[in-house]
Amino acid sequence: MDKLKFVLRRLLIAVMNFLLVRAALGDPATVMAGETGAADDAFVQQLRERFDLDKPLPTQLATYLGRLARGDLGMSYRQEQPVIDLIAERLPATLLLTGSAFLLSLLFGVGLGVLASTQVGTWQDGAISLFATFFYATPLYWLAVVAVLVFAVWLPWFPAFGFETVGGGRQGFGRAMDIGHHMVLPTLVLAMFYMAVYARMTRASMLEVADQDFVKAARAKGLSPGCVLRAHVLRNALLRNALLPIVTLAGLQAGAMVGGAVLIETVFAWPGIGRLLFDALAQRDYSLLLGTFLVTATLAVLVNVITDVVYTVVDPRIELS
Repeated sequence: MDKLKFVLRRLLIAVMNFLLVRAALGDPATVMAGETGAADDAFVQQLRERFDLDKPLPTQLATYLGRLARGDLGMSYRQEQPVIDLIAERLPATLLLTGSAFLLSLLFGVGLGVLASTQVGTWQDGAISLFATFFYATPLYWLAVVAVLVFAVWLPWFPAFGFETVGGGRQGFGRAMDIGHHMVLPTLVLAMFYMAVYARMTRASMLEVADQDFVKAARAKGLSPGCVLRAHVLRNALLRNALLPIVTLAGLQAGAMVGGAVLIETVFAWPGIGRLLFDALAQRDYSLLLGTFLVTATLAVLVNVITDVVYTVVDPRIELS
């Protein structure tokens, strides 16, 4: 019975994705015909027949589910390539960008939170709090545009667009450095929001622990401030108070980043799944849209499963059901 419910839930998600995509305004045949400059009715009808768009919606749904059961995501209308090949080509770029932004936000966010908690009332604490508040409230797309204007146009320190230099011909370490140079701006912009959240969360947890009795007792024993911070405050704040919320937020961040980097990849012309999804939406490429939705949803579910496993490692009292 549980297995049947599991299958039915996944089937319902696939059906909902199909119906939502079909409910969007626009016709793939009309879009393709308009791009070719031959938007007459006969040509549009030929395109509909070619891609089975002339069939009733239930028939199209049955065909889609049948292909999905065989692991076939279909063909892209616009690019006339298998959807799975297009996604496999773009997925590494998205994972590289989102993985780098995830690690950057986690490490620097926790580090800034620890620094702010040790400098309460000073200008460092005020600067970090201002940084966290500003980037928490700033829309990512606005921040991306400003980053391009400042650091790619006014101060040409970093490339504004792309994955690597076109026609650079670099190989090995040189190519890796070129890709890293192109990654700086999109990675920083994508990481800023969650970096601010981690900083605020860590600071609050550190201050909560620093005011507890066992920390006051450690200070009364004459231990150095550094020893109190490392052995008592930091250990208890991160490993007991803040680690589970941080793991929760990290799981949400990782799942959201994989499917939510559309704006960043579009602004920076990053050749990932987000940009592929945007192009498919503009071209009304139904098969490609459904394929990217399915893959990003699968990745989000996988991240949630990994997060649940990490919970049991962080806190053995939590059991997997």
